Amino acid sequence: MAMNNPYQSYQTNAVQTASPGELTLMLYNGCLKFIAQAKKAIEEKDIEARNTNLLKAQKIIQELMVTLNMEYEVAKSMMTMYDYIYRRLVEANIKSDISILEEVEGYVKEFRDTWKQVIQLNRQRQYAQGGHV
Repeated sequence: MAMNNPYQSYQTNAVQTASPGELTLMLYNGCLKFIAQAKKAIEEKDIEARNTNLLKAQKIIQELMVTLNMEYEVAKSMMTMYDYIYRRLVEANIKSDISILEEVEGYVKEFRDTWKQVIQLNRQRQYAQGGHV
């Protein structure tokens, strides 16, 4: 019988109990983690690790793309940016180009930080209306 990994259990529980907004935040953070690992892999000339991490980052961007509600105008703008980020991740992988990753990392950080603010404002509004978080 295998021993349960407490960290893995915590991660699984965190994902299963997260709100849609928190899940999106987790995706942004995961994407940033994989970009950072890919940058390190490029520096270390580890082609396999670079490829693996950039493929994971690309999958996250694809997930963000398919979850957009295209009924809203802002979603159309976000789709354009996600598509750009995705194509740049592919290019960075082909060229082993850290500068492309730094550019993309900046965009993902902006999305993540904006999303954090949205979650915080939503929580404040719920609290002000007498709800609980």
